[in-house]
Amino acid sequence: MAKQPPRHGRTGRAIDTDKLDRVVADARRSSDQRAAGYREQALKLFPWVCGRCGREFTHTNLRELTVHHKDMDHDNNPTNGSNWELLCLYCHDNEHQKYEEHLAAIAAGRAGGDGSKDAPETKYRPFADLESLLDKKD
Repeated sequence: MAKQPPRHGRTGRAIDTDKLDRVVADARRSSDQRAAGYREQALKLFPWVCGRCGREFTHTNLRELTVHHKDMDHDNNPTNGSNWELLCLYCHDNEHQKYEEHLAAIAAGRAGGDGSKDAPETKYRPFADLESLLDKKD
């Protein structure tokens, strides 16, 4: 019995896995070429030091030094390096984690945590009588 191709969860149509593999391979190849170009430029422009923790790198551990895009846009690669900074693997991961947390906080704010009309109004006023208390001291 021949093996059935995987099917799309919603439509039930057969998935062309060969086409999918080609698309993924092309995307990886393009990403690697783009990264090689700006990485080489950044390594020529900047000292081999992590911009956050100050760790120094040599040819033996240079693979652990990454190029971070300050605006998080990997297609924004000015030749002067103004959108890049060199970060070690750990600091680079930390920068992206902070960005993800920032996006999550923004999304939570849209759900009513930003003081919008949808947010419940607080009735408690801890300093409501402060002025009268200060007036009594005089």
